[in-house]
Amino acid sequence: MASAAIFSSLRRSRSPSLDAFLAPVHLENDVVGLLKTLSTVASDIINSFSDKTPSFQKRNTRSLLRKVDLFVVLLDSVRNSGESGSNLPSTVVLCFKELYLLLYRSKILLDYCTYSSKLWLLLQNPSISGHFHDLNQEISTLLDVLPMHEFNCLINNDVREQIDLLQKQSVRDKLFIDPHDEMLRLKFFRLLNEIGDRKIPSFEEFHEFFVTELGVFDSRACRVEIEFLEEQIVNHESDLEPCASVLGGFIAMIRYCRFLLFGFEEDEVEIAMGKRVKRGKKRGLISKEIADTFITIPKDFCCPISLDLMMDPVIISTGQTFDRGSISRWIEEGHSTCPKTGQALVHKKLVPNRALRNLIVQWCMAHKIPYTPPENVGLGSESFPAAPASRAAVEANKATVRLLIQQLENGSDCGKAIAAREIRFLAKTGRENRGFIAESGVIPHLKILLSSQSPTAQENAVTAILNLSIYDKNKTRIMEEDGCLRSIVSVLKSGHTIESKENAAATLFSLSAVHDYKKQIADEEGALSTLACLLRDGTPRGKKDAVTALFNLSTHTANCEKMIEYGVVKALIEALENETVAEEAAGALALIVRQPIGAEAVGNEEKAVIGLIGMMRCGTPRGKENAVAALLELCRRGGADTTERVLKAPALAGLIQSLLFTGTKRARRKAASLARVFQRCHYDSLHYNGLRLGLGYGFAGNSTTTGNLDSGFPAETVSVSMSMSVSVS
Repeated sequence: MASAAIFSSLRRSRSPSLDAFLAPVHLENDVVGLLKTLSTVASDIINSFSDKTPSFQKRNTRSLLRKVDLFVVLLDSVRNSGESGSNLPSTVVLCFKELYLLLYRSKILLDYCTYSSKLWLLLQNPSISGHFHDLNQEISTLLDVLPMHEFNCLINNDVREQIDLLQKQSVRDKLFIDPHDEMLRLKFFRLLNEIGDRKIPSFEEFHEFFVTELGVFDSRACRVEIEFLEEQIVNHESDLEPCASVLGGFIAMIRYCRFLLFGFEEDEVEIAMGKRVKRGKKRGLISKEIADTFITIPKDFCCPISLDLMMDPVIISTGQTFDRGSISRWIEEGHSTCPKTGQALVHKKLVPNRALRNLIVQWCMAHKIPYTPPENVGLGSESFPAAPASRAAVEANKATVRLLIQQLENGSDCGKAIAAREIRFLAKTGRENRGFIAESGVIPHLKILLSSQSPTAQENAVTAILNLSIYDKNKTRIMEEDGCLRSIVSVLKSGHTIESKENAAATLFSLSAVHDYKKQIADEEGALSTLACLLRDGTPRGKKDAVTALFNLSTHTANCEKMIEYGVVKALIEALENETVAEEAAGALALIVRQPIGAEAVGNEEKAVIGLIGMMRCGTPRGKENAVAALLELCRRGGADTTERVLKAPALAGLIQSLLFTGTKRARRKAASLARVFQRCHYDSLHYNGLRLGLGYGFAGNSTTTGNLDSGFPAETVSVSMSMSVSVS
């Protein structure tokens, strides 16, 4: 199937941009080869599409195939005439090259109509009809300039008469938009408008439209339609008709009809047969590997890390493209440079390279290589743009949520897992979605699933709660639900899967954004100790989830004693050695040491000062800021022994000097204050490379400036860059 992007370009420009659709320049002087190529392409079109009936555009498709069939007859007659191809006039050769382009564009269009989603074809009905009309006009123009008198000795009268008739018909052909197809398209919009007006059509109306008229017979077919429409939003972005918000309304309607018309049974069967589905996917990958043995993959389509064909190409901050899985593992292993150029990564955001992905899809289809993107690419996570939700989309989603809650109340165990999965996906984007889902009363049902023996149900439930918790009002609903916090912590401690534990930690981070809940979370039995364990022994993502949650909890002064008691402080100090979480760990420690009991606990750990000094040397700008702030507070509140240990640390003077000139604004303030601590402790003659430390910074004890710098630093001055994605997969 040709991509929608290429298909749309046919209307905008007469000459396709891809090399695959340019005239065969290599056959410039080989007319015989050109004729053979044309005959092969035309015959392939007839053989591929004559026995396939598209869902829509039936008449236009049949008309185009008849024209191509006549070209096959013409080409075969010329090839079988016995005349040498070199005798053909240049005007005929030029027309045949133009025919080559028309045949390939016809193949794209027929391919698109045959394999596209039914509902997408329906929505694009007038536009696609226009594409057929454009091709017909170009065929008519080609026939007008084709010098038929040059074929006198090459074709018989019967073929000549058929070509003449084709030319006359092409001139008379008008734009044809099938009235039945157009009626269905308008009905589709009418159903959407009714939903937007809060008049949900009946089961019978939806059944007649989707099953009887469109031939969407099962849940799997609905999923295919949804995924295809979502793919159009990803590929087209702003260049989309209808616009993304309207298309989102259609997607929401189909999702509602999927469960209304077909229930949950098919999904339950698929979950029960999960192993068989995975084996099937493996066979597809094996087929790809066999194909790769005989076909050379274009270099630009291969990941520079794995050297394999990229399934999900993404762009990093240096502008290089990698497969998402490979570069994600590279970053999770603690690397902060581009594996191809060695440049430092300014940020670790991965931007989907949709243009390259489209080209890879086209290449795979052209070589009949199975293309199996990761399950969450484009359709489930960060690559799916959040278009503004239309009123119809909101109403359709509300109706879907009502069906899902019924399933959570009365469905089978598999059915409940599926309902939780759909809640999880619906809650991914949009504050309005999260709001009405929680208002519908779904949280008590999700809480029950947190203790499910099914790993799938538990993971979907905890992730759904995480996604709902992003909306501030839902934090209160979750925390006030009796036993919900306890259940989340239970998943954190003994969840069936790593993903469940990680998402439970992320949920605690989200809930702890409300100050009043920080102590309540810390007081929950097992919360702090399990977060500390996850920070020490978890996956890279688990460590990140744990440290962000602990940072939030450390901002409440009442939690300090418990964080010491349950090993959080030790885990944070150990985390200073991990580049992925060191910045947040230093930030949490900077908050903890503001209290004497916290400063004492951190000061008693031998690795603490060494770790913070290391952060000052090699950390991020914010990490250095947090490290110097923690060291300053250790000197102020940790007692004489701790202060002496800090001030005697190797290279500290040079690091302070460096921060005074290169650090962030807050880092410079903290470094200046720490330098004054040196002076107060009789380190007046500190030098570094011959420069007197603090020169020009006014460290005199009676300076107004230093008085301001020496003021205690509030919690908000601890700078940690933290953002939580709701697309947790």
